[in-house]
Amino acid sequence: MYVDLKNLEEFNSSNKENIATLIYFSHEKCNVCKVLKPKVEELTKEKFPKIKLLYADTVKYPEIAAQNQIFAVPTILVFFDGRESIRKSRNIGLKELEDLLKRPYGLIFD
Repeated sequence: MYVDLKNLEEFNSSNKENIATLIYFSHEKCNVCKVLKPKVEELTKEKFPKIKLLYADTVKYPEIAAQNQIFAVPTILVFFDGRESIRKSRNIGLKELEDLLKRPYGLIFD
């Protein structure tokens, strides 16, 4: 389940408190985003359950997007140990995302 971010402080504290976070940047008018979001949630729930899922609406809270240099949606940022490890934007394949997550997730949690 995604946790909605409402400000930069929540974003920063979530990355410090959790070993692994995935932030999904989008807005309600993006149709591709609406289709992809539940698929990303299902993938992480099944294969990477220790990753904390966060959602940032780029229209309602543009400061979060601006601080992270998000210029297109959907964009996915993945942080491991507070450091950005993966950045995927626009054309995001689930298999590609899974492959990118496997190694760092395995090193940290296995």
